[in-house]
Amino acid sequence: MTEYVTLAGGCFWCTEAVFKDVIGVESVESGYLGGHVANPTYKQVCGGATGHAEAIRIGFDPEQLRLGDLLDIFFATHDPTQLNRQCNDVGTQYRSAMFPADEVQAAEMRAAIERAQADQPRPIVTTIEPMATWYPAEDYHQDYWETSGRSNGYCMAVIPPKLQKLRKSFAARSRTAAIA
Repeated sequence: MTEYVTLAGGCFWCTEAVFKDVIGVESVESGYLGGHVANPTYKQVCGGATGHAEAIRIGFDPEQLRLGDLLDIFFATHDPTQLNRQCNDVGTQYRSAMFPADEVQAAEMRAAIERAQADQPRPIVTTIEPMATWYPAEDYHQDYWETSGRSNGYCMAVIPPKLQKLRKSFAARSRTAAIA
């Protein structure tokens, strides 16, 4: 049975690309949550005034991928010490945040923060925020790396290093590393 977890770690194009390569992940949808405007558009969210985060909703098979392992990948493939920033993206819409569906997920998220902090000299600023209304991003944002990202200079600068980190640090979890 598919379980879902919702994470924000900067640009959703970049986080989506990482998790699409993880064994046990069945789906990744880009979207927005955590703000105060109903049905926000990409332009509104990028403007920073809606309070939403760019996020991904990951569907995964818990028999193939434990939530704790998925969260460890999340912390390893973005910078959880950057407040409201990832790479050149700056603003609360790019915050590092997790949105638990229930108390079990919240406990796993707290444990993942502790594990990540043990390996990090700077303080982790990732927040655990209440689950909010999920708004799927516009169609052209879905599967962005596969459809458009390789012709986007920003994506070419940011996504390959994230994928390399996944494949190096979590080779047994990477679809691509498993094939190579």
